[in-house]
Amino acid sequence: MQDLLLKITDQSAKIGIIGQGYVGLPLAMAFTKKFAVFGYDVCLNIVEGLRAGNSHIQDVTNDQLSKSLGYTYFPTSNPEDLRQCDFIIICVPTPLTEDKIPDLSYIKNACMTIKTVLHPGQFVILESTTYPGTTDEVVIPMLEDTGLKAGIDFGVAYSPERVDPGNKNFPIEKVPTVVGGINAECTDVAAALYRSVVEKIVSVRDARTAEAVKMVENIFRNVNIALVNEMALIFERMGINTWEVIDAAATKPYGFMPFYPGPGVGGHCIPLDPYYMSYKAKKYGLIPRFIETSGEINEFMKMHVVNLIEKGIRQVGKSLYGAKIAVMGLAYKKNINDPRESPAIKVIEELVNLGTEVRVYDPFVPSIQTKSGVFCSTWSIEEALAGADCAVFLVDHDMFRDISPQWMKGLMTSPVIVDGKNLFGEEEGIVYLGIGKGRV
Repeated sequence: MQDLLLKITDQSAKIGIIGQGYVGLPLAMAFTKKFAVFGYDVCLNIVEGLRAGNSHIQDVTNDQLSKSLGYTYFPTSNPEDLRQCDFIIICVPTPLTEDKIPDLSYIKNACMTIKTVLHPGQFVILESTTYPGTTDEVVIPMLEDTGLKAGIDFGVAYSPERVDPGNKNFPIEKVPTVVGGINAECTDVAAALYRSVVEKIVSVRDARTAEAVKMVENIFRNVNIALVNEMALIFERMGINTWEVIDAAATKPYGFMPFYPGPGVGGHCIPLDPYYMSYKAKKYGLIPRFIETSGEINEFMKMHVVNLIEKGIRQVGKSLYGAKIAVMGLAYKKNINDPRESPAIKVIEELVNLGTEVRVYDPFVPSIQTKSGVFCSTWSIEEALAGADCAVFLVDHDMFRDISPQWMKGLMTSPVIVDGKNLFGEEEGIVYLGIGKGRV
C-alpha cells in the first residue's frame, strides 16, 4: 500500500475507470489533471466516439475531452489495458429488475473483467450506487476467486458517486467525497487518491458505512418528495395551491427545507435507492414500510398525471381514446439530456395503452425508449403542439417557462394544459390542471 501512496504523491499512478457514462467520464476528466487514466467501456460506440473527441455526456464538453485525449486520457474497450492500472474504479449502472429487485449484473460483470487482470499491488474502488454490504459480499468474494486476498494482496474501498448531472456549481472537484475501505489502510489509500483531485474527503469507518451514506442521501430526498406529493394530492381536493403553501413555509429560517411536488422522480438514484435499501432490510428481517411507501407515492404521481390528462380531455367534451397528446419534457429534470428513469416513460406508456396519439418534445433529449416503442422528439415546440388536444409538461426546462399559454392555445385543437412543474397559471379559454394546484 505504501507504494500506491508514493505513486499518488509523485502522480505516477495509473487509473482505470470501468464505465464511461454519467459518472465515469466526469470522474475520468477530474483524474486526468493529475494522472494517466484509462477509460474502459464495453460499448464500442462510446469508446470510438471518445477516441474521436466526441463526448456523449453533457457535463463533459468536447473541448475538455480534447485537452486530455491521447495525453492523460485513453478510452479503451480492451480489458488488458487495465492490467497496468494501479487503481481500478467501478462506475457502472445498478438498475432494478421489473420486480424492483436490485440488479447487480453490471457490477458482477465489471468484477469478472477485473479478475482477468488483477495482480498484487492493485486497488479496486466501487463507486456504483448500491445497498450496504455489496463490497464485502459481492465484490470481494468475486475478486478473491483469483487466489489473491483483499486487504493484503490488493486494496478495496467504496466511495459513493455524488454526480449531479447539469449542475455547474458542483462539479466532482467541489463535492466532498466519502470514502470507506475494508480496513483502515485501504481507507487511507483511497482517501489519498481522491484528495489529489477533490477539495474535501470524508473518511468513514468502512465500506459498508460508505454504502449506507449513499442510501441515506437519496432516501431522504425520496421521502421528502413523497411527502409533498401526498400533500399536493390532498391540497388539490381542498382547493389549496401547494406551491404557494411550500413557498410560504420556506420563509421560516429554521426547521424547514422546501421540496416540491411533481410527476414522479427520475434519474439513476432517487427512484432506485429506496428499493435497494428495502431489499437489504428484508434480508435482516425488517419491513421498511416508510421507505416503501415513499416509493409507491412517487410512482403513483405518474398515474396521477394521466388522470389529470383524462379529466382535462373530458372537460372539453372529448374522449382520451384517439386524443392527440403532446408530452413536453423527456429528461428526468430540467436543462439536461438525461432521460434515465424519467417519469415521461411511464406516462407515455400509459397514454399509448389508453389509445391516445402521443407526440413528444424535449430540447435536450432527442428520443426516449419505452415499452411502447421509441419516441423521437419533434423538431420544435410548434410541431409538437400543432393540433394537440392536450399539452402535458413534465419537466421545468427554462425554455418552457417562456412559453405563453395563449400562444399554445392558438396552435392546439382543444387547449388543455396539464402542468406537472408549476410552469403556468390559469388562463381564459384554456382548461388548466396542475399538480397541487387546487383544482381537479
